[in-house]
Amino acid sequence: MVDLLNLVGNFGFPIALSAYLLVRIERRLTELSTSITELAKAIAVLEVRGREKV
Repeated sequence: MVDLLNLVGNFGFPIALSAYLLVRIERRLTELSTSITELAKAIAVLEVRGREKV
């Protein structure tokens, strides 16, 4: 029992910190993915407009 408490005491904080950072990074990656998709759509629209002018 003492060994288990010792393990939680030693590794609990790094595990909690890692989980927190993973959640934050996941949210940022989702936002980045959305931005990239919107940028690709905007580029496609500009390409179509550029072809219409030629």
